[in-house]
Amino acid sequence: MSRIWAGIDSGKGHHHGLAMDADGKTLLSRRVANDEPELLKLIGDVLDLADGRQVTWAIDMTGGEPALLLALLVNHGQEVLYIPGRLVNRASDGYRGEGKTDARDALVIADQARMRRDLRPIRPGDEAAIELKLLTGRRADLVADRVRVVNRLRGTLLSMFPALERAMELTNAGPLRLLTGYQTPAAIRRSGTTRLTKWLANRKVRNARALAEAAVEAAERQHTAVPGEKTIAKLVHTLAEEVMALNEQISEMDKLIEGRFREHELADIVLSVPGIGTVLGAEFLAAVGGSLDEFDSPDALAAFAGVAPAPRDSGKVSGNLHRPLVYNRRLQRVFYTSALVSVRYDPNSRKFYDRKRAEGKKHVQAVLALARRRVNVFWALIRDRRCYEVTPPVTAAA
Repeated sequence: MSRIWAGIDSGKGHHHGLAMDADGKTLLSRRVANDEPELLKLIGDVLDLADGRQVTWAIDMTGGEPALLLALLVNHGQEVLYIPGRLVNRASDGYRGEGKTDARDALVIADQARMRRDLRPIRPGDEAAIELKLLTGRRADLVADRVRVVNRLRGTLLSMFPALERAMELTNAGPLRLLTGYQTPAAIRRSGTTRLTKWLANRKVRNARALAEAAVEAAERQHTAVPGEKTIAKLVHTLAEEVMALNEQISEMDKLIEGRFREHELADIVLSVPGIGTVLGAEFLAAVGGSLDEFDSPDALAAFAGVAPAPRDSGKVSGNLHRPLVYNRRLQRVFYTSALVSVRYDPNSRKFYDRKRAEGKKHVQAVLALARRRVNVFWALIRDRRCYEVTPPVTAAA
């Protein structure tokens, strides 16, 4: 059965749509605003060109800018394929001309979808998975913001008071609270251990005495004020408050994620796997769309997660494996991080890890091997709708 292939080069304010037939002949090429009436008109015009033929759409993003278009296509029962932007960029070199335009990118997307058979379909997923994807994405943004502010705080404090920067763990609540009230060596020395301990205790800082002693000890090591100390102290105060505010936002986001995650039907199964908490569990469900229906086998899930190595053999060189170029990085993080944690708490995981190390594998290689094995565990648990047990259940003889 012949069909039409429609490629969409997505953008913030406008998309470019291009439709071609099975022979690669362009039937339609149009720039449309990211607005529902124009998008509906584009969909209608492509369906009219199809004249009963099947239409397959292809797009280079799975969310964000083309979210409205994807929702409209799903509502119209259209098949949509995802073609990664990296693949589009590499494939562009094989087409005539060196210029880059939205129309050219749309043509490459449509033509690649017409020729390739390895592109993944975009499925809407359940409502919970969509919400978890939004929440975990926001949490990742907040964590990245916190890392940047903490790095600025470290650099700023180091330029004024290096001894205190070495003595304090600036991601913890106590040192951050200290820096909102005391920043310079002279101010900490004037306060003294007893007064500083009381100040911290009144603000409900844990281990106030130990923190105060460490701060005073650092202050005794520096009696020189650097140029611009007053301004640097103000910046340290501001940055410390920013980190504390981000910590509160992340904590609130964790509560939202946990509440939504525990409502999902697979939550108990996912949480039963050692090394998986509510955040990693939510990221897992968000990455797979709330179920494993999209994956035909554990191998397909492993390839999607980037924990199944791809061969790179040439000539006499064989057995050379490397990480695949196209995979879901968040899902890989879920499997790798949970495998790393499970080595400490799950005897089955520890036994597997030790066996791989005994075979001569390095630490990272052993953890990756364990992450690949955990794909099979997840697959079997979700398939059988049962929770993880340290000792496998005894099955009755047939």
